Amino acid sequence: MNSRSNPAQRASLAHSHWGVENIVAALRESREVTHKIRYLGRVRELPSREAVQGIIKGLSAAMFPTHYGHADLTAETIDYYVGTTLSSTLAILVEQVRRALCFVPGRENCDDDSIEQEAIAITREFAAELPAVRALLVSDIRAAYQGDPAAGSTSEVLLCYPGVTAIIAHRIAHPLYKRGVPLLARLITEIAHSQTGIDIHPGAQIAESFFIDHGTGVVIGETAIIGRNVRLYQQVTLGAKRFPVSDDGSLVKGNPRHPIVEDDVVIYAGATILGRVTIGRGSVIGGNVWLTRDVPPESQVSQVQCAQV
Repeated sequence: MNSRSNPAQRASLAHSHWGVENIVAALRESREVTHKIRYLGRVRELPSREAVQGIIKGLSAAMFPTHYGHADLTAETIDYYVGTTLSSTLAILVEQVRRALCFVPGRENCDDDSIEQEAIAITREFAAELPAVRALLVSDIRAAYQGDPAAGSTSEVLLCYPGVTAIIAHRIAHPLYKRGVPLLARLITEIAHSQTGIDIHPGAQIAESFFIDHGTGVVIGETAIIGRNVRLYQQVTLGAKRFPVSDDGSLVKGNPRHPIVEDDVVIYAGATILGRVTIGRGSVIGGNVWLTRDVPPESQVSQVQCAQV
């Protein structure tokens, strides 16, 4: 019999041809001994990227059912759809929260019943906050519609704008980050990052009516604080100026190191703002500016001004 027509023979031939046994043994040696990098040295259940994608989709649909759920929903069916979608999504979320809690320092025993109970409590609190999350998102959507003359409707903003996709993910992730599930929150925002090119750390504090126009290449760091009615354009960076190290040479984590942007600020394309500086209320930061100092309220900063400093 020709081995090309026999799947079992083809598999056996490939197995021997590629030296799979030796490769598997070498990978085991790397995984278990030479280059072991498991958290706390143990195999544990990881949050599922596929499941988290489903959570983002389900929560988006529960908050904006005709835009992200089913376009043909009616007044008679919409509440039923929202209820069933939310229930099934939260059932997935609680398991992902449980898994993510196993990566929080001090959670060495993932089989502890208390972790499951904590996951349930976190998910319940998160779910209760969804109406407030939606209210924030409505303010963001209105800011996009009002701030972009090319926007024909709020539906266009919801369906087409990558900045809205990114901020939806952030508004979902931030409450989970605050409740002590940073790995899951980071996974949510990084999925949006891969889709949009907009990188918002879930720890960033962002007030209402936030608008990212165009958006590609925007970076917002973990400890950034952004006030009301702020608008950013593409390739804006709100980053850290330096990374302090501890006595053992490791990076100091969690210290405030990103900018504070006060209310009613506009930051144009390509601007880079680094360090724990404050951009005062009502200021306008011009395109391609490199800024590492405080800016008083109602300022206008351009490349020329920065070059003269």
